[in-house]
Amino acid sequence: MPVLSRLILPVLSALLLALWSPGVLAADEVLVRLTIKDHRFSPERLEIPAKTKVILLIRNEDAEPEEFECLELRREKIVFPGAEVRVVLGKVDPGEYPFFGEYHEATAKGVIVAR
Repeated sequence: MPVLSRLILPVLSALLLALWSPGVLAADEVLVRLTIKDHRFSPERLEIPAKTKVILLIRNEDAEPEEFECLELRREKIVFPGAEVRVVLGKVDPGEYPFFGEYHEATAKGVIVAR
């Protein structure tokens, strides 16, 4: 292997990994995972700490796209099949916030409970 390739490949690999990975959370951030499967969110009830920056990591395991939508928190994001997206909820006040999937509203629904 040429010398240049041996020098560039590790740097390029590290750069791609840094761009692809979710990143490092700050000390005051909480990562919460949510999965879409069979046109349902799991878990359907998400308990999060209030007044703490929350990042929601949503993975779609279905063969069709779905949308995460929470009207009260003004968050909306399409999640394509096999993809994973990040939704920053921010510092949520205590309360209950319903969310749903716009493409399968009858089954894809849940609630975020901030305490």
